[in-house]
Amino acid sequence: MMKEGINVSFLKKNMMVIALVIVVIFFSISTGGKILYAQNINNLISQNGYVFVLAAGMLLCILTGGNIDLAVGSVVCFTGAIGGVMMSRGYSAGISVAVMLLVGLAIGMFQGYWIAWISVPPFIATLAGMYAFRGLSNVVLNGYAVGINNETFLRIFGGGADCYIPDYLGSGSFNLTCMVVGMICTALFVLMTLLGWVKRNKRGIDQGNASLMWARTLIIAALILWISFELASYKGIPTVLLWIALVLLVYGYITSYTAIGRYFYAVGGNEKATRLSGINTKLVYFIAYANMGFLAGLAGILTVARASSSQPTYGQGYEMDAIAACFIGGASAYGGVGKITGVIIGATLMGIINQGMSIMGISANYQRAVKGIVLLAAVLVDVMFKKEKA
Repeated sequence: MMKEGINVSFLKKNMMVIALVIVVIFFSISTGGKILYAQNINNLISQNGYVFVLAAGMLLCILTGGNIDLAVGSVVCFTGAIGGVMMSRGYSAGISVAVMLLVGLAIGMFQGYWIAWISVPPFIATLAGMYAFRGLSNVVLNGYAVGINNETFLRIFGGGADCYIPDYLGSGSFNLTCMVVGMICTALFVLMTLLGWVKRNKRGIDQGNASLMWARTLIIAALILWISFELASYKGIPTVLLWIALVLLVYGYITSYTAIGRYFYAVGGNEKATRLSGINTKLVYFIAYANMGFLAGLAGILTVARASSSQPTYGQGYEMDAIAACFIGGASAYGGVGKITGVIIGATLMGIINQGMSIMGISANYQRAVKGIVLLAAVLVDVMFKKEKA
């Protein structure tokens, strides 16, 4: 019975990882292996960069009690519009990027103020922002697209065909630098897992079946090496991957090892008890939405850099992709539960579903239907687990 309980617990914790593997196998068979081509893996990263960035910020909002930010897609468009217009008028990439990030942060602080201190429901406050900043984007762009020709900006933030980290260790068709970086990342992942296991073991924390945990670790390590090999076989590391990795590492550290990270979980777990313990819960809400605005500014930068232009239609549906990535990755609809590793799994799963169905020639309408079903299934699992605990 104990072994069965451990296995059930393991399945609960790794359900979305298992689902991701099943989806990859399904589309590998359905597309004749095309989804695993090096170029398609590269496209998966580049096309879904904004999802990883926005989902990292959305997770903090969700942790505070299942709250969401509906304005992020419009803020992405608005900040991208400002940056595009500035660069088209001769402003440098550095100044334009700084303004885009500051505008995103200011919008987040504006919305956070109404939510935290005026107690406007997050759904209403951000819904208003979604309409307002979409309209302001059209005002800034006068309803037209604006091309971006600043090579420095495009190269650094991932726009164009040559936005890859140079191969400093080799000169052939196989990018040796990419492969070495992948090997280093794999070694660090295994080392961090080992150190974490030792630390928890010393504290006497029950870690379940060690064999299953290490099997999972080895599978993930092998996956990192395989992705590194595939990228190295194409062009190497796309610059957008550096920004994704930076955001995920920073927010993974914040949510796991900092006091403010614990506050997000505490507020979502029991806001009243958290407030009575002396924590400024209003400030926690404010930080969550201010941070979301900042990351929306970064996502706006990545979006317009990839497209080499700013358009009034950019960012549509981005908020839904970010929200879905969080819930599919295991974040609770009730708040207080969720991890950055889950965000990675959720965003990757969404990207693979989109790309796999596109390769198969399935229309966008059916793609949306499938994503909706996957999202509903993920939330239903969370609800059922909550009922079991109750």
